[in-house]
Amino acid sequence: MERLQVCQMEESGKLYYGIKEVAEMFNINASKLRYYEKEFPSLQPKKNRSGDRIYTKADIDHLTEIIDLVTRQKFTLPGAREFLEKRDARRRENARHINKLIKIKEFLEQMRNELS
Repeated sequence: MERLQVCQMEESGKLYYGIKEVAEMFNINASKLRYYEKEFPSLQPKKNRSGDRIYTKADIDHLTEIIDLVTRQKFTLPGAREFLEKRDARRRENARHINKLIKIKEFLEQMRNELS
C-alpha cells in the first residue's frame, strides 16, 4: 500500500508535503515522523517560515527506506541507522573511486591523442 501512495504522490506533481500529508502516506502519526527525525540524523526535512516541516520527494524516499528497514526487514532503530550510515559511506567511497578512474581515463585518452 505504501508504494501505491508514493506513486500517487508522484502523479500529484507537488514539490513539498506537510507533515500531516506524509504521516497519512505511511499510515503513521506525525509524532512518529518527528521521532524518526531524532533517531535518523540523515532525515532532516526543511522548515518553512512558520516553522512547519516540509518534506521533499527525497525526504519521502529516505523515509520509505527507513520504514521498510524497521517494519518489513525488522531492523532495530540503531541497526537501521547503522545500515544506512554504512551504505552511505560505501556510496561515497565508490564515488571517489569512480572519480579517480575518470581522471585516469581522461589522462590516458589525452596521452593517446598526443601519440596520434
